[in-house]
Amino acid sequence: MTGQERHAARSARVFLAPALLLIAVFFFLPVLAALLLSFTDFDIYALGDLDRLRFVGLRNYLDLLQSPLFWTALGNTFYFVVVGGPLSVAVSGRGAAGQRAADPLSRFLPRRLLPAGGDDPGGGGGGVALSLPSHYGLLNYGLGLLGIDPIDWLGDPVWAMPAIILMAVWKNFGFNMIIFIAGLQNIPPQLYEAARIDGANGWRQFRHITLPLLGPTFLFVALMTMIGYFQVFAEPYVMTQGGPTNRTLSVVLLMYEEGFRWWNMGYASAAAFVLFVLILAGTALQLRLQRREPP
Repeated sequence: MTGQERHAARSARVFLAPALLLIAVFFFLPVLAALLLSFTDFDIYALGDLDRLRFVGLRNYLDLLQSPLFWTALGNTFYFVVVGGPLSVAVSGRGAAGQRAADPLSRFLPRRLLPAGGDDPGGGGGGVALSLPSHYGLLNYGLGLLGIDPIDWLGDPVWAMPAIILMAVWKNFGFNMIIFIAGLQNIPPQLYEAARIDGANGWRQFRHITLPLLGPTFLFVALMTMIGYFQVFAEPYVMTQGGPTNRTLSVVLLMYEEGFRWWNMGYASAAAFVLFVLILAGTALQLRLQRREPP
């Protein structure tokens, strides 16, 4: 390594040090503290007297895995991820692909699907703003015109989770579609021109050019959507409080209830790390499946 390279490396470390320090203090240390907390019986009484804090080993994890309520919350979360994740990716990808002239359905979609301003692509707090009374709305109005009684979308155990899934898909549509549009812009237009010269129609261009070259973008959107949906909290918390009959109770909502309502912080921390392992496994699975796909 030359002197200039060593100087550049030292400069890089100096500039990176403040950011790395902040990450260590505000991310890694809290994560480590939460991990240690999951092996204790920390509760509200331990706040005033640390002598009440005891090391319980894996008891919190065993209690968690033996809790029917946890398995209900885990099943609801998987339902939300398995149904809502692919639906969100498909709808967003469909909307983005419709912006390309090569798409066979582009003529049925508006050329400008996003407003000029005021959009919330991140969707961080959109779940609260979109939480409306479940007895009203265009769907129930349309059902009324057909002579069908209104559906209690959030009060019916059958419809509560599908209603939340549809709302989440709508909420995340804008952000995901922006990512897909960015991926589409990286596809060389010469490929579409060559395909048209060879006689390929819009559907063949979409199938053989757009979809294969959007593979990395699909992977990114799928991973981000899966991670976000595994952590679903705002929608059931605001709209249903986990009901009816715990049909919309998610793992993160269960963590919140145990940790900040009942002050079972050790138990809640154990639930958080079980969820972390599940997200890590889901991410690893998607990456492995992506590598197996033919180029």
